[in-house]
Parts: sequence; structure tokens; C-alpha cells
Amino acid sequence: MLSAKSLFQEILDNDDSFRLFCSIAASGESQGGWENARIAALVPDGERDMAPKITRHGADEDKHGRIFNALLKKRGLEPVPVPPETDYTMLLEQHGIGLAHEKLKADKQLTVDDIVIYLAHSRVTEQRAADQMVMLRNDFADDPVVGKAVKMISNDEGNHLAYTHEELLRFAAAGYGRLIHRTLRECALAEIRIYRDVSLAVMAHMGRILGWPRPKAAVLAAGIHAVYAWERFAGWRRMVSLKMPERRDALGGPATSAPEFA
Repeated sequence: MLSAKSLFQEILDNDDSFRLFCSIAASGESQGGWENARIAALVPDGERDMAPKITRHGADEDKHGRIFNALLKKRGLEPVPVPPETDYTMLLEQHGIGLAHEKLKADKQLTVDDIVIYLAHSRVTEQRAADQMVMLRNDFADDPVVGKAVKMISNDEGNHLAYTHEELLRFAAAGYGRLIHRTLRECALAEIRIYRDVSLAVMAHMGRILGWPRPKAAVLAAGIHAVYAWERFAGWRRMVSLKMPERRDALGGPATSAPEFA
């Protein structure tokens, strides 16, 4: 019987598929670390209190990249180039989700609107990350290979999601509600489409590596399309709601260090 747990276990058990999985994950996390670091450096004067939180967000993402690379190293594997069609972070940026890299590479201070848009985009993408890590944590928290990493990353993603809720609610109270609502909706509808396309690409690569028969690959592709259909109809709404989180000031302290995998 096909399940998310059995599929990930199959990927985990094969060196080549595990190497591709960790390489894709490490690349995306490292890119997120760079983006947050640049945003922290360019925060407008009136919002400088946010800079340490954005810095910690970026530090967490960098840490996650190091964790995935450490998992590869422990197994004696080297990262592989990430196929462009599987590069979720790059495709988000190409489709206007997140602040443009040209803007982040400049030395010009961001506007408050830029910060609100960054937070709205983060709220959507962190929902995806948090959901995925909860799923992995439920199935693999006790796994001797990835359990420690899964638990740490899941906790961090929960903090990131809580932070975006709290900050967006603060900006909504300050009069940015219309911008937040519009940006969240546009971003969520674009993200679910990109996530579908990336999922299909990743599964195609994994299928070739693992030698999946055509019927199995077809069932998996149909499942990805079914998830997209549900998200396009109603599921995207979970990405745009805002409520005060139980974890208040979730990024108010220093980033935690990566665990040892030696």
C-alpha cells in the first residue's frame, strides 16, 4: 500500500534518492537563509526591532541546510546539483513570491510595504514547510537516521509560522489589512501550483532512480494532481487565515545550534 511514510522510507533507504532529497532540501534552506539575511540588513528604520527576528529566521534556515548536508556526510555522500524543475525556492522567486533578488542584492532600504509582503509570503510558504515537517515528525521522529533532524526542523518551522502570524496581525492592526489579504491570497494560489509542479518533478526523478513501474508512478502523479485540485478548491484557505499563535515572540531569542550527527 502506498503511503507518505512508505514512500519516504523508500527514498531514505536508497543512497541515490536520499542524496537527491537532501541536496534539494539543503539548497532551498540555504537560499532562504540568504534571503532573510538580506531582508534583515535592509529593514526600514521604523521597523528595526524586527531585524533580530528576521536574522534568526535566516540563521534557522542556514542551520537546516547544514543539517541536510551533515546527513549526507554521515552517510559518505556528496550533494548533487539540484534539477531546476525541482528547485521550489528558485521557482517561487521567479513567479514573484517573495522579494525579488535584484531588490535584495541592492543596498537600498526596503519599505514597510516590502516587509509586509515578505511576511505574507513567508506565512504561506512556512505553512507548507510546517505541514510537511509535522507529517515527517509523526512518522520518523524515532528514526535513527533522520529523527533528530526532523524534530529540530519541525520545531523551528512551527516557530517561523507563529512569528509570521503575530507580525502580520500587528501590521493588520496598523492599517495594512487590505495589502495583507490581497498578498496572502495571490501568494497561496501561486504557491499551490508551484508545489504541484515541483512535486511532480521530484517524484519523476525519484521514480527513475528507484525504478518505479509505470502504474506506481501514475498513481503517485494522480495523487499529486488530486491534492492540487483540493487545494485549488478550498485547501489554500488554511494558508491565508491569521490568528494569534500560542507561541508568542517565537523568534525572540537566539537561534539554536544544529545537532551532531557524527
